[in-house]
Amino acid sequence: MDDPSLLLMLSSLLHLHTYLDPTSSSNPPSSSAAASSAAAPLLFFAIASVLSYASSTLRHRRSRRRRRSSSSPSPPPPPPPPRSVASPSAGFFFLSSDRVLSLEPSARDARFRSLYGVSHPVFETLLKNLRHLDASAAFPSSLPLDRAFSVALARLSRGLSSRSLARSLSLPPALVSRCTHALTRLLSTRLYPRYVTLPANPDHLLSTLQSFKDITALPNLAAAIASSPVRLRLRQPPHPHPSHPNSAPDPGPDLLRSPSRPFPSILLQAVADHRKVFWDACVRAPGSSDPASHLRDSSLYRLLLDDNGSSGALPLRDHIISVRGHHVRPYLVGDSSYPLLPFLLTPFSSSSSAATSSAPALEAFDSALAKGRAASVEAAIGLLKGRWKILRNLNVGLDHAAQTVVACVVLHNMCQFAKEPEDEGRYMWRDPPESPQPASLVESERSLHYMGESLRQALAEDLYERQQKLGSGAR
Repeated sequence: MDDPSLLLMLSSLLHLHTYLDPTSSSNPPSSSAAASSAAAPLLFFAIASVLSYASSTLRHRRSRRRRRSSSSPSPPPPPPPPRSVASPSAGFFFLSSDRVLSLEPSARDARFRSLYGVSHPVFETLLKNLRHLDASAAFPSSLPLDRAFSVALARLSRGLSSRSLARSLSLPPALVSRCTHALTRLLSTRLYPRYVTLPANPDHLLSTLQSFKDITALPNLAAAIASSPVRLRLRQPPHPHPSHPNSAPDPGPDLLRSPSRPFPSILLQAVADHRKVFWDACVRAPGSSDPASHLRDSSLYRLLLDDNGSSGALPLRDHIISVRGHHVRPYLVGDSSYPLLPFLLTPFSSSSSAATSSAPALEAFDSALAKGRAASVEAAIGLLKGRWKILRNLNVGLDHAAQTVVACVVLHNMCQFAKEPEDEGRYMWRDPPESPQPASLVESERSLHYMGESLRQALAEDLYERQQKLGSGAR
């Protein structure tokens, strides 16, 4: 009998009974009490009725509770205890060694590519490199090296912010950021010289020259250069502190935008060969800069200008050929946003003299250059941003932006050396097309510009003549 209203009613009736029943009082009965004693039987009847009603009500309530408990599901179990930092969400991607080894190789590699952007062998090679560098001290001590490395690689591959990835892993966002910065710093400084470099082997250079000749029919074409904006997602005013020698200086917020690109960005200058392997990467310019100025401020420009090859660019000075009386050394090709130099040839369409001339030789040369760029550096940049989605909308602080881009270049080359898949439908990324602005001629390059014009003209005439002979021979 746990109904409060019922208890209150019974209590009131008992008090009334005490008042009306003369036998329950110690005082002698009065005339009024005697008169009221006639109502006692009615009072007892009322109390009995209330007790009967209370009993039936309690039985009904208990029966209803039993039916409800039998038909309703059991109460949910108590929530699990919170996970520790060292044991992130097991449902995401921390695979044990036994489980990894039990997977069939193709399924294992597909699983790793979906989680980290690389196959299992490349993942293990990277981890081995980090252990060889004794990188444990660079990563947060609250996570083992392999797990901290997994967190950083997953962020670069998936393009997630530190906050989003931290939620899925039950980790603090600051810990995810520290893992990412530690990995990109090591890749961009310690591993960059090992995986991103100009060819030091003359045989390698000769093989590259022949491959480009098969693609473009141009002799001595060694590589292509291009500039690509990397969009930034900034949350606070930038205060960069570059840690890589090819990192950007401190630009103001306005310098990160240009009329053609109103969003904040930094520029990636990249050189790549026919294998889509990067030979050089430079991230030293804000989005408002132009590719020609970026080139002149890079170490690559100084290296290519070195006449005696003391800077280590000696292979690019080997294998000099003669074309129509001109000595042609291995050269790069770029679009019209780059200056015309003996070691960097650009299309005729960028020159004022080409505007009044539609010579087939010039058109053939421009078409060959476009093929060379498309098959090498343009495809390499598309593959770079396709694999490492963080480069599509770089969600790190500006002080870590350059090292993150350079780190992804290192990872890209490791994938190319390992012959990772290049499925264009899945991995290729296309930036919005931009019309290149012709590079302006600077006084210090005037003599080099004229030498480049002579070489370009000789190569164009030689190419057209060979095409004509090939066409007449086919007929």
